[in-house]
Amino acid sequence: MTANAEVRARYSLRFANVLGPAVPPFRVVQMQMMRRQMVDAMAEGPRLFRSRDSTRFGTNNVACLLRTTLEQPMIGYIRDDRLTIECDVTVIRESQLSGDSVESSEIEVPPCDIMKHFGKLLKDKVGADVTFIVGGETFEAHKIVLATRSPVFMAEFYGQMRESGTCCVTVKDVQPAVFGALLHFIYNDSLPDMGDLEGNEYHEMIWHLLVAADRYAMERMKLLCQSILAQDLDVETVATTLGSADRYNCDKLKAACVQFIASSEKMDAVVATQGYANLKRTCPSVFVDLFEKTSKLRKT
Repeated sequence: MTANAEVRARYSLRFANVLGPAVPPFRVVQMQMMRRQMVDAMAEGPRLFRSRDSTRFGTNNVACLLRTTLEQPMIGYIRDDRLTIECDVTVIRESQLSGDSVESSEIEVPPCDIMKHFGKLLKDKVGADVTFIVGGETFEAHKIVLATRSPVFMAEFYGQMRESGTCCVTVKDVQPAVFGALLHFIYNDSLPDMGDLEGNEYHEMIWHLLVAADRYAMERMKLLCQSILAQDLDVETVATTLGSADRYNCDKLKAACVQFIASSEKMDAVVATQGYANLKRTCPSVFVDLFEKTSKLRKT
């Protein structure tokens, strides 16, 4: 066998009858070895022949025969003090699939596009059963979709306190653009493109979206807004952001603000801002918490 080769085969061992076919051969061992790859080599049953360890593929059944039996002249197994053992080996050829054949059998499955279909549902308004009036603008949506994404909408449309036949809802204290972005996230699981907003406008819009997400208990959207705001921290606004994060229970954003303020090269600059003075005056509990956490961070 070729080095490191593996092959399936069956074999038969027997004593050769040197007197010819008139006397039937005495078959001592006959075994078929049919072993598939990955089967434990020590297990009973068929085996796979490997060139690197072929010495251990003997029969598991010990066959004993008296020497005097073999030496009987009429038996015909021994001649000129020689015993001949015949071994028939049958190698079983297996069909092999080429790399091209394997690849051609693979079927590529496209990525999930369910949100794409939900986004189209919002855009086309097919089957919409509720209308929101926000700042003079109207938005059509589907109650079941809203309820699935927001526990607040679930309670409003399907809870015990729901108003029967609710098909028109007036939303106060939310800007139309913010509510539209909220609906976009509900149907698409992503924020809309806000490339036309820059600087403070973009920052304020994210804050409005965070407040809306908090209002409708949409935790994923709220965390996404926190992540965006945490990447936009600066010396002038970090103290104000910290106060707002505390107000809306944004623990991740609070931790990011504390980490930012605690850095030795920024602490003095932050303390000198008006936002820090306002935080100290209006949110004493947050200020104390900030002082304790920054002290711990500086010690580590």
